[in-house]
Amino acid sequence: MSTLPRDPEALLRRLDWTVIRRLDGLLHGDYRTLFRGTGLDLADLREYQFQDDVRHIDWNVTARLNTPYVREYLEDREVAAWFIVDRSGSLGFGSGALSKRDLAVNFVSVVAKLLSRHGNAVGLYGHDAQQASVLPARTGRRHLLQVVHALQSPTAPATAGRTTDLGAILHAAAGCIKRRSLVFVVSDFISAPGWPAVLARLAQRHEVIALRVHDPLESSLPDLGLVTLEDIESGEQIQVDTEDRAFRRRFEAAAQRREQAVRQGLMRAGVDTLEVGTTDDLADAVLRFADLRRQRSRLASAGSLPAHLAPGAAGAQ
Repeated sequence: MSTLPRDPEALLRRLDWTVIRRLDGLLHGDYRTLFRGTGLDLADLREYQFQDDVRHIDWNVTARLNTPYVREYLEDREVAAWFIVDRSGSLGFGSGALSKRDLAVNFVSVVAKLLSRHGNAVGLYGHDAQQASVLPARTGRRHLLQVVHALQSPTAPATAGRTTDLGAILHAAAGCIKRRSLVFVVSDFISAPGWPAVLARLAQRHEVIALRVHDPLESSLPDLGLVTLEDIESGEQIQVDTEDRAFRRRFEAAAQRREQAVRQGLMRAGVDTLEVGTTDDLADAVLRFADLRRQRSRLASAGSLPAHLAPGAAGAQ
């Protein structure tokens, strides 16, 4: 059962006290220390890496060192941040006080408010089972309240027999984002196959961060006796005996295979990933992810990036 206030103003006040004020003073500097992009001020030179934009290659340095080097620029003071939010039926699941959808709303509200305090424009592309909600990137508190209100609005009922196609959602959202932006993809990544390739194309043009929301009950089942499980998106129901240890082991094995497939997809897409569970502390997760971004930026510049800090590695678990 959701415990979030339905009034966007009340939600922002609650998050301001419980999350944002805890981050003040801990997130030293601002996003410019974490994100580099298409500004005018040269920040650094580093060796070319897979999926770097070839337009940023410094040909003079490359010719002298006989190794491809790219230029990194400080991001413009004002950037457009877009949130592509999966609002499909599976996000409504939650075994505790918060559902995955509640967690997504909290995350977007916190990060959007942090970015908007610096005068950055914030846009939203939300998609449920039937339709998209698009709010162009703008500034101001009124616009921020509109974003939160759109996220809290009821979702359309799922169509029986259909599953989420995250690839189609990403493709449609890309058409709405006209200029290079900081893009957050918020989803549980329970989707029809094919989304990693679309996410990779999105990351070729934009700075993309994937927020993967999950719930502990999705990976293991407790002993609850005879229960009826329902697929939120397709409506399919099945009765299972959770006292059966063999069944619980098969469930956990299937969950591990799905987990591995999602992580491999994010690795192939080459995007940074923040994983947050419905029982996790959101402020701590944001701080861990900010630390990861700083580490990756420093080590990438030095040319010694470990595998666990490579793009696509889980940022906070």
